Amino acid sequence: MAKKPQGGARFPSKEEVRRFIIESPTPVGKREVARAFSIKGPEERQQLKALIRELRQEGAIDRGDGKRLTAAEGLPEISVIEVTGTDSDGELLAKPHNWRGEGEPPLIYLVPDKRNRNALDKGERVLARLTRLEKMVYEARIIRVIGKARISQILGVYDPDSEGGRLHPTDRRAKGDYALRPEDAEGAKKGELVLCEVKPRKRPMGLQEVRVIERIGDATGPNAVSLIAIHEHEIPTEFPDKAVAEAEAAKAVSPEGRTDLRAVPLVTIDGADARDFDDAVWAEPDESPKNPGGWHLMVAIADVAHYVRPASALDKEAESRGNSVYFPDRVVPMLPEALSNGWCSLRPKEERGCLVCEMWIDADGRRVKHRFQRGIMRSAARLTYEQVQEAVDGKPDELTAPLIEPILKPLYGAFAALQKEREARGTLDLDIPERKVMIDAAGKVTGIEPRQRLDSHRLIEEFMITANVAAAITLEERQLPCMYRVHESPDPAKVEALRQFLDGIGLKLAKGQVIRPKTFEQVLVKAEKTPYDQMVNDLVLRCQSQAYYSGQNLGHFGLALPRYAHFTSPIRRYSDLLVHRSLIKGLKLGEDGLTPDQEERFESIGEHISTTERRAAAAERQSVDRYTAAFLAERVGEIFPGRINGVTRFGLFITLNETGADGLVPISSLPNDYYIHAEEEHALIGRRWGRRYRLGEAAAVRLLEVNPVTGGIVMELLEGEVAEPETKAPSDGWDPLGGARRAKQGEGKAAPGKSGKGGRGRGRGATRVKGKVGRAAKASRKKSR
Repeated sequence: MAKKPQGGARFPSKEEVRRFIIESPTPVGKREVARAFSIKGPEERQQLKALIRELRQEGAIDRGDGKRLTAAEGLPEISVIEVTGTDSDGELLAKPHNWRGEGEPPLIYLVPDKRNRNALDKGERVLARLTRLEKMVYEARIIRVIGKARISQILGVYDPDSEGGRLHPTDRRAKGDYALRPEDAEGAKKGELVLCEVKPRKRPMGLQEVRVIERIGDATGPNAVSLIAIHEHEIPTEFPDKAVAEAEAAKAVSPEGRTDLRAVPLVTIDGADARDFDDAVWAEPDESPKNPGGWHLMVAIADVAHYVRPASALDKEAESRGNSVYFPDRVVPMLPEALSNGWCSLRPKEERGCLVCEMWIDADGRRVKHRFQRGIMRSAARLTYEQVQEAVDGKPDELTAPLIEPILKPLYGAFAALQKEREARGTLDLDIPERKVMIDAAGKVTGIEPRQRLDSHRLIEEFMITANVAAAITLEERQLPCMYRVHESPDPAKVEALRQFLDGIGLKLAKGQVIRPKTFEQVLVKAEKTPYDQMVNDLVLRCQSQAYYSGQNLGHFGLALPRYAHFTSPIRRYSDLLVHRSLIKGLKLGEDGLTPDQEERFESIGEHISTTERRAAAAERQSVDRYTAAFLAERVGEIFPGRINGVTRFGLFITLNETGADGLVPISSLPNDYYIHAEEEHALIGRRWGRRYRLGEAAAVRLLEVNPVTGGIVMELLEGEVAEPETKAPSDGWDPLGGARRAKQGEGKAAPGKSGKGGRGRGRGATRVKGKVGRAAKASRKKSR
């Protein structure tokens, strides 16, 4: 039985009663609850009865056998839910309204009805009937729309017209324009980007009116894309005066009390456009006879903790921001420029304070020992990934030529050893292409190209991972607070859905086996020789959990590591600064370590910085989408090769091969049929004419519409130009690409008398869900390490 709460004379709160019931190892009755809280008399018992009834109606607790109370196994069948947005496939997501349960709220997929399909937006509250699909996963069908949360501010482009003027929202989810009268425009000009507040509605009909509260600038200007993302996601850009003053008052560190590393030729290796350099590396062969073929490594990290002290204005602002945000044309830093590009940047030939992780590894990359020190260093050179790669490939420049033998070759020798260890433990290496937006001096997009993955990138990644692991081990061994980087194992339900899908294409994932990263790697290797290579890669990616920060160690599945933390980027991640402070305190490296207050708040800080990280990722992704749309705006009508990367009940999402742009092919534009959304097969299937559109299929599309302001792209699928696989389908008789093939052979044409495109006959845009396994198997498309 749970312990009796203290202070029985006071009537308990709803939360106290809920916690008592769910923490009890066995179901409890109302009498036991009353006894635990010293509740006496008819009035208090009636009050307790009403409170328990509320908890049951909210789904916080259940009544089991003998009317005894226990933790709820699920949400009530009829619930009030709140729309939270859409997933990567455009499906509406929701959560229980005013969720107060433990941990993350259940995942609810909302099925819009015909009346509300386009009227539901983030913040909308809906009374819905819930169907449980899996643990913490539900499907909801609307009973009644209760009320829409009032939008207080909206960002858009001003367009004066003869009727007074309109605001075109930048958010592609917005359902329409707003009225912006000249007297409310604050002098804004046509095409200007403005932030507006929504005025109270005076009339039930007509456009909602807004007034300008901030003029941002030309919507077609070079800064517009990142400004839109910054405003939409409420990313702070201005530092408080006190924080700026603290940063500008910073001075060089003193060598006193620090290990002198100025003679060690540490070098920084970053992107060509990097402005802050927070990590430097060095390696040499280990001369110890006890470690033949081993290596001695150093990873030196800028000593941000020396400048950003706990509870200072700088610290409060850094914690609030959580991380830096990177756009193609700018960076919104976590710390003011005086630090991020100044005293905390390991500039070449300048003395800087650092926290260094010194490591020894054996010939197979296994850690032998390590230690942390506070030092002072002088970077020998600022190198780029491309410079380093060309140097080791035999094309050095003036800077790298003299560094090849003393610096670069030892770095690559240690990297080769670390690669052996990585392969031995079996990490998960998924193909996650990233786009690089090329912008000229005028702010115009000149190209979109995939980011290169060179061995020089992998070298730095392996050095950083090794130092991160060393930090986590040190803190764990000393029982010190650690902000772990957690990547949990995939949900068993998602793995089972993946297994069933793989069975259908002739690939095996043994049922009941312990899932490790190697398990997925073996599947990916087998898929490489089939037409389903990209499809399987996408599905394995979607199967993964999303990484986050926590004071509790739950391991890192993707890296196949039992413990992992972020230590190497305290300029741009608050998590790393906390790890630095914990090391400083635990190893007695100074007086500016972790404070008791931060130790107590570790879990809440972890939740906060996980949220700011997701916010940054969404803003960065949307800015790239808008830049990509701007680049394609002049190519409307052209035909592009691509691949289906998302299948939903309302259409297909296509990724173009050339630019990585994502666009929607609406279901209404597909050849006329009654389309079944077969979620477990990740396909739209035409019930009448047999067409099948499947995740991962190659596709040719025509660009129909591009909106650079919202980033929205609409495409048309060219049925006759869908690429065919070179190898045969599995021998089980099921042909996952059969729809496309039949269309080419003339067996899947539109019904007689129909245009085959955008027809309005029977079945236009209709969908029927076939199975529910797919929803339980969904995961975020973009996973973060």
